[in-house]
Amino acid sequence: MDPIAIRKANPTPGDVHQDRPLTNISVNWIQEQTRYIAHKIFPMVPVAKQSDLYYKFDRADWLRAVAEKRAPSTESAGGGFRITTDSYYADVWAFHKDVDDQLRANADQPLNPDRNATQFATQACVTRREVEWATNYFTTSIWTGSSTGGDITVAPKWDAADSTPIEDVRLEIYAILSKTGFKPNKLVLGADVWKVLQDHPDFLDRINRGQTPVGPAIVNKAALAAILEIDEVVVAEAVYNTGPEGGTESTGFIVGNHDVLLVYAAPAPALEVPSAGYNFVWTGLFGAGAAGNRISNFRMQHLKSDRIECEMSWAQKVVAAELGAFLDNVLT
Repeated sequence: MDPIAIRKANPTPGDVHQDRPLTNISVNWIQEQTRYIAHKIFPMVPVAKQSDLYYKFDRADWLRAVAEKRAPSTESAGGGFRITTDSYYADVWAFHKDVDDQLRANADQPLNPDRNATQFATQACVTRREVEWATNYFTTSIWTGSSTGGDITVAPKWDAADSTPIEDVRLEIYAILSKTGFKPNKLVLGADVWKVLQDHPDFLDRINRGQTPVGPAIVNKAALAAILEIDEVVVAEAVYNTGPEGGTESTGFIVGNHDVLLVYAAPAPALEVPSAGYNFVWTGLFGAGAAGNRISNFRMQHLKSDRIECEMSWAQKVVAAELGAFLDNVLT
């Protein structure tokens, strides 16, 4: 008779547990909304119609010192000002994701195909808005308020030891002020530019008083804005993939990460207020939200699916090119 084998290791871990997806975590790639800047720089102007006109007062007429001394019994000096119109057209951008009945029925926890489709479509639209913002505002041959009247070539570059970014930016601040009477209030930085400025001695030397070994000087965006005497410094950090679906990934920053934009942006849209740019958002589109956005969910019966669709409608418009200056390739 054969001896009885005693299996002390039974049952094995594989006998008592079958792997299945966790319900408390998953890995997705929804970027933090704070990294997107297209809605932060210029005011959003809600509009009822997809296209319309707006009035523009002539800047030169309003900056003249044309009052004269008036002698007794004579008429006062007089004059007028010119008004023109410009227009906007809010394109509608859209993207959808279909949720198949079989997919929904087979989905395990914690997957939620409808929620994921909504997130996916929304991020596609938000990313497109950021790409269009960079194309319409954050590039060359748009802004004329600089000291040269065009794009600025910085020398030496800001990653050089002898560079002077504070002086470079202040020169352009006062160039815009001297042309328009309005002092720029926002500075938009590419991600790599911000990375360099955080350790730049031109800024650290101005904030390093009183630091200790456990409390070193830190250049944050608020400190940089205070030094430059502007309202806000914004860093463009959103990224996107320019590769095709299923193809080789090619990921990078959306907004030029070696560039800088300095602008005066009105605190809010209003009558008789200048602004370098405005974002006209078509809130009059049925069901649209405050950003000209809407999410639709409707049946595609022939596909046996529900379609979840995101739409966004905007017109990113340069309103006053003289209220901006673009510093091109400030890094080597």
